[in-house]
Amino acid sequence: MIRVDRSELTRHEIIRVAANRFLNDGYAKTTVSSMAKALNMSTGNMTFHFPTKEHMLAELVDMLCKYQWKIMEYEIKDGYSSIMAICLELLTIASACEQDEIAKEFFLSAYRSEMCMDLIRKNDKERAKKVFKEYCPDWTDERFEEAETLVSGIEYATLLTTSNSTSVEFRINGALNTILSIYNVPEKIRKQKIEKVLSMDYKELGLRVLEEFRIFVDNETEQALLDLLKRKI
Repeated sequence: MIRVDRSELTRHEIIRVAANRFLNDGYAKTTVSSMAKALNMSTGNMTFHFPTKEHMLAELVDMLCKYQWKIMEYEIKDGYSSIMAICLELLTIASACEQDEIAKEFFLSAYRSEMCMDLIRKNDKERAKKVFKEYCPDWTDERFEEAETLVSGIEYATLLTTSNSTSVEFRINGALNTILSIYNVPEKIRKQKIEKVLSMDYKELGLRVLEEFRIFVDNETEQALLDLLKRKI
């Protein structure tokens, strides 16, 4: 007899709807009750799986971090290191925020959430340890944690724009130069990588990554159902 883990399946369904609402209607405008109604479940049932809307955002941010990094590495095909992927990732996020107010709200909401920032810093710290080990051979785990605290602040400031803000290219140039400097990347390499990434079609990629992430979440939900149906007790 096959039993379906309905609790796990429900979590995937909630995340699928949350991704759709947050990235189409906006994080602030989306309510827990509206998502519960779309899923034909009670608010209490939904909050059993995710106590708050912020918990859903954190789950999506964790998925997006992993998904986006794979896309960046595929786009770069650098062959030497993943520094270009680090540069392109921030550039595409900033570009998406520049072109789409809902995308901007989504990312800024993540950077304002302590829960999300814990996930982002943890994910980015592990990545930085691999990418920058050549330039930081004697760094401890604590040193990388301190560095990521600085880096996340720089990233947030780069995304937080006003009507008087400078161009995305100018802001990214300064942000990436500072971030790579934190990790002891030599000036010549910093300049080379930043110039190369700014020459790419990052505007198209920024919006495409978000759209493909929506599809990715949908596919993950469907795959979760298939996997659950295969489990036998």
